[in-house]
This record gives sequence, structure tokens and C-alpha cells, in this order.
Amino acid sequence: MANTQWVAASAFVEWRDIPGSSVSVTRRDDLTMANLGVFEGQSDKVLEVIRSAYGIDLPRTPKIVTARGTSFLWYGPNQWLAVAAREQNRDLELELEPLFSGVASIVDQTDARAVVEISGHRARDVLAKGVPIDLHPSAFKTGDVAITHASHIGIVICQMDDNPTYQISMFRSFADSFAEWLFHSCEEFSN
Repeated sequence: MANTQWVAASAFVEWRDIPGSSVSVTRRDDLTMANLGVFEGQSDKVLEVIRSAYGIDLPRTPKIVTARGTSFLWYGPNQWLAVAAREQNRDLELELEPLFSGVASIVDQTDARAVVEISGHRARDVLAKGVPIDLHPSAFKTGDVAITHASHIGIVICQMDDNPTYQISMFRSFADSFAEWLFHSCEEFSN
């Protein structure tokens, strides 16, 4: 019988660099992610646990909060996506599970999602070609989250800073389709 070993691989098979300096695109293959879904009637307990463990309040609207190296994105009523760097083999599912026994489900999303960061002074222009939400600074600010789509691909978009830098996640199976759309959208600005 053959010896089978699993090797981590990027979801972005057809990835290529984007030339120019007006837009920077980085794939984030270095993240650990877990979905936190609150059991009925346990919202207050979950909020209390996060406050105690991370020193923050979970957002109740489409926002992102970050503390102690972990970001929590509002993902719907009583749902959040926890995201952190996977340094030193960090695993958010294993980290969060013991905190929420009996009050919330924790589901690993690390290998289910693909993430990119898009930044630079033309990032909004690139995204405007396929994202149907208003990304103007007066409408979408640092810390805002939207569950939307880019072209035909469902995404979650967060504005991470005022540069602006956007972090975008999608289901892994759409990574190459998203990248193809993104590369075409960036062509105008890659000089």
C-alpha cells in the first residue's frame, strides 16, 4: 500500500504577481480560521467568555474587532469568524473549543476558505469593478465588514486600515475564479 502524506497547498493554483505599485495583492495562506456559532440562549455567555479571554466585545453588526492576535468578524446574527496568523502551529479551532463547550459550536474554516489582501491607493477602483457595495470612505470604513460578492463569487470583505487594505475571503473552491477576476480588474492599474 502506498504511503500517503497530506501536504498543505494554496487554494490559488493559478496565482501570479501583479506588477506596479498602485495596487498590492497578497494571498494569505498563513491564517487559521474558525467559525463560532452560538447555541440558542447562550449569547450572553459567549460574549462574556470572549470578553474574559480576549478583552474585547464581539461586534453585533458587520464589523471586525481584533485583540491578542485574533480578529473576530461579524458573520451574521450570533455568528463570528475568528481569524489569526497560523504562526507556531496555532489552531483557532483547538484554541476556542474548550472555551465554548456547551454554549457554541466551533468549526474549523482554515482549509475551507481562501483569503487575499488588496491594498494601495487604487484598491477601491479595482474592487469597484465587481463588488456592488459602496467602498467610498464615507460609506465603508476601517473595521467595516460586508458579506457580498465580487463578480459572481460570494465573499466576505473587511476594511483593515485607512490605506486602504481590504481582506477578502471566499470559499476555497472559488479561489482561482476570484484571482482571475482580480488580475483582470488590476490590469488597468499595473504600470
